[in-house]
Amino acid sequence: MKQIIRYTLALAAFATVAAPMMYGPALAEPAPAASAWEIGPIIGRRNYSVNMPLRPTPVREGFTIEFPGPERADGHVHYVTFDPGSLEGASKIRFTYRIDAVPGVRFVPQEFPERPATIALFFQRRGDNWRAKGKYEHYRWFAPRDSLQELRPGTHTMTVSLDDEWISVLARPRSERPEIFDQSLKEAGRVGFVLGSRGGYGHGVFATGPARLTVTGFEIL
Repeated sequence: MKQIIRYTLALAAFATVAAPMMYGPALAEPAPAASAWEIGPIIGRRNYSVNMPLRPTPVREGFTIEFPGPERADGHVHYVTFDPGSLEGASKIRFTYRIDAVPGVRFVPQEFPERPATIALFFQRRGDNWRAKGKYEHYRWFAPRDSLQELRPGTHTMTVSLDDEWISVLARPRSERPEIFDQSLKEAGRVGFVLGSRGGYGHGVFATGPARLTVTGFEIL
């Protein structure tokens, strides 16, 4: 029987960085609390999201993350994930978010500052050692390249099928080892989104001025 895991974050009024914006009434259906999400990744005892809190900030419509900046040395945010349990039987992920920023603010990949900053969906098999060697090459999976979105102000939705051509941490396609991909879904330990650039999906982003990302919807269907 198809397993459906549904997480919908409520919509409500929210004061943006630049000016107040009003939204409709909150949705009744609950979502993982901000406390369930982790800003990381944490590898060993090091959090690669430099100068970021461990948890996002809860708001009525979901949760927010303030981008660090204005310089790389001020910090950068990489992975934002939670533990959904197994993704076996799921068919797609739908993610809705809003970015608010003061006019003129740029989003900058900390590793490749000359490239556009991007956001992408991600999941990880439980038990990953983060070394991407041997079997662990296929423990982290990133959404297809054509699903990446550049960071820019506004409200955006990203819907990606789990039958699409996801890629592993060393850019090996799902179709090359579909049985391993399916096992990774079955044994999923983290799911969420990553910030970086093409060629460095989760390698971190900062902003040159006041900016925030608000997650208003995350559904595993």
